[in-house]
Amino acid sequence: MSTATTPSTGGDGEAALADLGYKQELRRSLTTTDLLVYGLVFMVPIAPWAIFGGVYNSAAGMVPLVYAIGLFAMIFTALAYAQMSKAFPVAGSVYAYVGRGVHPNLGFLAGWTILLDYLLVPTLLYVIAALSMQAVVPGVPGWVWIVVFLAINTTVNYVGISFTAVVNRIFLAAELLFIAAFVVIAVLAISNGTGGARFTTTPLFDAAEFSPALLATALSIAVLSFLGFDGIATLSEESRGGRSSAGKAMILGLVVVALLFITQTWLAGMLVPDTTSFPEGLETDNAFFNIVQGAAGRGWQVAFLVMNVLAVGIANAVAAQSATARLLFSMARDRRLPRFLAHVNPRNQVPDRAILLIGGLTLVLGLVFNQLGLTVIASLVNFGALTAFMLLHVSVVSYYAVRKRSGNVLLHVLVPVVGFLVIGYVLVNAGTQAQVGGLCWLAVGVVVLLVQRARGRRGIEVAPEHAAR
Repeated sequence: MSTATTPSTGGDGEAALADLGYKQELRRSLTTTDLLVYGLVFMVPIAPWAIFGGVYNSAAGMVPLVYAIGLFAMIFTALAYAQMSKAFPVAGSVYAYVGRGVHPNLGFLAGWTILLDYLLVPTLLYVIAALSMQAVVPGVPGWVWIVVFLAINTTVNYVGISFTAVVNRIFLAAELLFIAAFVVIAVLAISNGTGGARFTTTPLFDAAEFSPALLATALSIAVLSFLGFDGIATLSEESRGGRSSAGKAMILGLVVVALLFITQTWLAGMLVPDTTSFPEGLETDNAFFNIVQGAAGRGWQVAFLVMNVLAVGIANAVAAQSATARLLFSMARDRRLPRFLAHVNPRNQVPDRAILLIGGLTLVLGLVFNQLGLTVIASLVNFGALTAFMLLHVSVVSYYAVRKRSGNVLLHVLVPVVGFLVIGYVLVNAGTQAQVGGLCWLAVGVVVLLVQRARGRRGIEVAPEHAAR
């Protein structure tokens, strides 16, 4: 199939998909609200809880400022995703956008790099959840919790996207309820001066502690919390809200979750107003939950710990596995990965083999990284996502400004150029471990690409069983 194919400007989702050479196989049942809920669950509105201490130490207490800058860094990428998802409403996300907007080979490498993110995010989530559960129930080994959560989530994804959407709504409601509870707890504690708590704007900006180098280090950690809004694009073929549905959900979801992050971390910072860092170890790892205990008691601390485990180990991991399966399905459908992964269950209308493979891979990776710790996984996740985002920005300029000769300089030139520079800055300042590991993964992708070219696969090839007729 030629990469020069241009999607039509009208028609519903199925017609747009047919314009790109595919037939509708996945169940198109998700509304824009479903996509927004999915994105919020993927990003986890309570994500700062687990990493509050680490970001606090890296940013000298200015966690809300880190998230505000993180929003600035990622909004350009969300706008770029919105533009490309409108042009190419397919499940492949950045793989499809770069492949059709620039070149199929670069698209494969974009898909390959973000695959590193998508493969390791569920693993990271399971390890975090297992560690948290060991704090609640010390007698149960971490690997047991990994197996339990994985079995639940794989089943949810296999049943169907409509069931997954229901699960997402339930968990989002629970997370928002706990955020509301924390706001009440924090406001009461600050009002009463509990443990020295007081109102202050220092967590938002502390001139005495601020430095660009300090923020660059903390930003690479905070960006990880925003990863997930891009997963909305993988559900484009299952949306019934039109071409712009995914883009709207991505931008709105990013802004909403950033406001929730900033609110929670500002309140938490005011509960420890005279502290610029926590002691290394458990004091840092459990900083947020210890703050809750100091403000409201042990019972609330345990409740917040359990909510965090469920949000990360089930809700967030369900969304992550769902996005990864769609990416594998899309690449396999184009014969960029083994074709057996492009199979769609005729009853549930889900990419069943991709879902089961992700479950198996995540189990192995989770058991391995449960022994190695979180740092290695988090750094590699960042590298994969940020590299793919940079290629995404290139695709916007290539497709709209160059090929389509768009006159919209703001959205099709300025936004992607600024986004490219911002993401590039974060990537350059990433840890050496992330850069080395990520480049090794990219090198493997180049080898796979060269093998495919040697076998005659030089473009996006739609397998006959998935082609529109």
